Amino acid sequence: MVSQHKGGWSRRRVLAATGAGAAAAAMPRLAAATPQEADDMVKKLLGGAAAKEGKVQLRLKDIAESGAAEPVSVAVDSPMTAADHVKAIHVVAEGNPAPGVSSWFFTPRSGKAEIAFRMRLGKTQTVRAYAVMSDGSVWMAKQEIKVTIGGC
Repeated sequence: MVSQHKGGWSRRRVLAATGAGAAAAAMPRLAAATPQEADDMVKKLLGGAAAKEGKVQLRLKDIAESGAAEPVSVAVDSPMTAADHVKAIHVVAEGNPAPGVSSWFFTPRSGKAEIAFRMRLGKTQTVRAYAVMSDGSVWMAKQEIKVTIGGC
């Protein structure tokens, strides 16, 4: 039987801590997606439609001191009428383990096409936002963000 000393560690606690540390060290680090993997994901999301720059405002910091929970917002210039509205916004990150970050879907009743959320960033990378419009056109914006400490 192992005794617990006041203020000290028992043999069981030492073994448990050592085992947890060894398990964490042995876990494989997830590889970052490549720009090509991000492009492939975009092709799947957009069905091969070509995106033009404009109409989309992507807002995030230029430098993230920690990539653990960075604020991101996307707004699309659209009247949001039945004839002219945003159907979807897709956010893709080129350097995270999985390039697809989020997809948001809209109708004319959404009122405006704006989203705001927090995302993890594994390393310095380019983040892209795509807006799919009701007429089939696709608009996009992209921005590089420098990450000093990865959050993935």
